[in-house]
Amino acid sequence: MEENIITSVQNARIKHVVALQQKSSLRREEGLFVVEGQREIEHCIACGYEITELFVIDSLGSSGDIPATVVTPQVYEKMAYRERTEGIIAIAKCKEHRLENLLLKEKPLVVVIESVEKPGNLGAILRTAEAAGVDAVMVCDPLTDLYNPNLIRASIGGVFSVPVAVCNSKDCIAFLKAHKIRILTAQLQDSYDYYDYDMHEATAIVMGTESTGLTQQWREAADAHIRIPMLGRLDSLNVSVSAAILMYEAVRQRNSKYQNYTFGM
Repeated sequence: MEENIITSVQNARIKHVVALQQKSSLRREEGLFVVEGQREIEHCIACGYEITELFVIDSLGSSGDIPATVVTPQVYEKMAYRERTEGIIAIAKCKEHRLENLLLKEKPLVVVIESVEKPGNLGAILRTAEAAGVDAVMVCDPLTDLYNPNLIRASIGGVFSVPVAVCNSKDCIAFLKAHKIRILTAQLQDSYDYYDYDMHEATAIVMGTESTGLTQQWREAADAHIRIPMLGRLDSLNVSVSAAILMYEAVRQRNSKYQNYTFGM
């Protein structure tokens, strides 16, 4: 492998990596994003993403047949968004995330997140969705982009493997109705305890923001409203924690071990 060693943080390619890390507008404009760490990069490639550039502290960090550019530790430190990423960074091409591209199995379990603002929360939800075997995550009216470095870090690569659609709430509701997927909105008002609702059939668990909850259009579109009981003084959980509780309730119900459970509804 022929090595091109970069020793200056003023190098244009290094500045480009830093800009992609920092600017969502540039990520959208160029259709590129940054991945850090051997595990995340390998997972990204395994999930069908195309790597366009690879930077390593030394040639041992090369990944397969992708040509790698060697950088000094000082240059790598300038590029890296995270600590301890094994000295390897890649630029990859973004994918399109359209509703019409989703291929759902019979009786799917999907998670819908409306107007999520914090990339770390969305990343954590995607990580749990991967672990729980959720069929798709639909991100409605987002206030962050899927390739934010905080999101990628929090998802531990789940953003690459979980089928994701980005859309507006109106289109998402229409999609769910057309596919006969029951809509369960997580809200405190006029709701049932989550474990009293049967999630064996095609189900969408819909979460809103921690500050304002779901918009009225989702409340009106819902087939049922569910809540997580709050037994302490606080009246809400972090949205990623709430989503995890509800996802794993669906997993619990769908596991054959629990098929004799009697629901309250």
